[in-house]
Amino acid sequence: MNVLDAVAVLAAGIAAGGINAIVGSGSLITFPTLVALGFPPVVANVSNNLGLVTGNVSGAYGYRRELKGQRGRVLRLGTASFLGALAGGLLLLSLPAEAFDIIVPGLILIALVLVVVQPRLQKWMQARRNGDERHRPHGGPGLWTGVLLTGVYGGYFGAAQGIVLIALLGIALDDDLQVLNGVKNAMAAIVNGTAAVLFTIMWLLGRTEIDWWVVLLIAVGSTAGGLLGAKLGRKIPPLVLRGVIVVVGVAAIVQLLAN
Repeated sequence: MNVLDAVAVLAAGIAAGGINAIVGSGSLITFPTLVALGFPPVVANVSNNLGLVTGNVSGAYGYRRELKGQRGRVLRLGTASFLGALAGGLLLLSLPAEAFDIIVPGLILIALVLVVVQPRLQKWMQARRNGDERHRPHGGPGLWTGVLLTGVYGGYFGAAQGIVLIALLGIALDDDLQVLNGVKNAMAAIVNGTAAVLFTIMWLLGRTEIDWWVVLLIAVGSTAGGLLGAKLGRKIPPLVLRGVIVVVGVAAIVQLLAN
């Protein structure tokens, strides 16, 4: 990379870290940037994943106030994220990159529909849960399974996994959207962190390639962006936050279909 390329990657990392903390889909900035600079798709995907881990962590740290009291929920759902990320990372290393070309836009579209209808679905679920002693504060097996499948997707590519997670959490859990956004950031950090460890092991074994300069630049940028994004995201009203999620999701679909 020359100096201009490095600046572009750093700037993309800052933007991705901020968007991931607020909504998700930060990879739709960094990944296309790396591909445009000439990096092979798989190398770009793996290097991007490693670089964004610190941004996910800084975003979750920025939501630490909302995450108070959420330890049990994060640990329970985190097991699903961990297992899903392992499966998704292995798929990335064994399947062609074109495998999810049709699935990814459809998944994001479904997530956006869930975000839009979330308030009504949540009221419906609350009505069904009234008087039901079997209600589980962690969402039950349905949410755990949904988080697991999202982890698979996140380990494979990861763009817009935050949109899917916030939609699932918002429907299954009766809690403030900002609290759920903090939980979403923690789940995304687990997914990307797990995949990053897997990719690093595979790199040591000679099974994949990683550009460590890209990792460093995106890590620095996404860490700063995650902290800035968390400060901004925590001040956004739920209705506005839901609107931002939809706008970013639609942009993600358009970009993926254009490619």
